[in-house]
Amino acid sequence: MMPSEIKYYAVVVQGRSIANPSGLARRTFTAEGRLDESLNRDLTWARSSEIYQWERGENFGPDLVEISAGEAEALIERFRQKWGHQP
Repeated sequence: MMPSEIKYYAVVVQGRSIANPSGLARRTFTAEGRLDESLNRDLTWARSSEIYQWERGENFGPDLVEISAGEAEALIERFRQKWGHQP
């Protein structure tokens, strides 16, 4: 399954900012459809309904802010350092 487009979203809870988000979500678009995932603390991606719920106004917790692929990679690296994982 080769992605044709990926959108990344910083997860921003109350008291946090886009500069210091609490998580990362992504939506991958392929010929087979879309796949929504969130980044886990072990730096793996897992299916998530967070983006879908946020779009529908059903997510009363964090806000999602679309970010670039480069910003997402930098955020993953920050999480890697924060959570103590080796590359």
